[in-house]
Amino acid sequence: MRITTIGATATAVAVLASPITSTPTPTPATVPAAPAASVVSKPAKAASVHGEARISYIESIHDDIRFTIHAEQTPFTRPMPPTAPEGLSTDARGTLKFSHSRGEVTGWAEATVDCLVTSGRTATLTAVVTKSNVEEPGARLGISVQQGGKGEPDRLGFSWGVVNVDPENIDENGQLVRPQAGSCMAPAPFTTVIKGGYKVIHAEITKSPTQPEPAPHHS
Repeated sequence: MRITTIGATATAVAVLASPITSTPTPTPATVPAAPAASVVSKPAKAASVHGEARISYIESIHDDIRFTIHAEQTPFTRPMPPTAPEGLSTDARGTLKFSHSRGEVTGWAEATVDCLVTSGRTATLTAVVTKSNVEEPGARLGISVQQGGKGEPDRLGFSWGVVNVDPENIDENGQLVRPQAGSCMAPAPFTTVIKGGYKVIHAEITKSPTQPEPAPHHS
């Protein structure tokens, strides 16, 4: 994954309270029994991030850089035998698209989300490139999103350009080669959204399924 100007410095496109009323307490004889069918448990909330935005990036301040993200956590849906046969609690699905236009030239990529983790209004995700004119298919990209609060703008970070550089990783032409981003690995959201925005829904990660006990050994 060689660092390129248009692709690397780029972008693309990243409490309620109900009123309390005073009512007489019914006696046990007047308390109606709730039918079993009426007791319905709500499905667990899934972590997600959705939105489209243009960002301002200090290294390409006049360029048009946009990210579109639609990602949802789907725990234990990507088996990784033998170490994680059920997959991971941060497994995810969705799409990432970005474009970076400078004059008449545009770098772009489309990628499939494979990992998502959230904390409050912040999300970190990775996606594997499927189509692009600046990235190699199969490359994993890391993205971070922070949904703004109290009038603050949303923010976004990406795993190329000024981050994820290994000084010892040089190609045959003496150019820096960008290391592969690991699942859900991304920098802090270091750019500012100037148009559009993102909605982050937080959910705690799910505990891994209990590993089966090894069968007893009989001599």
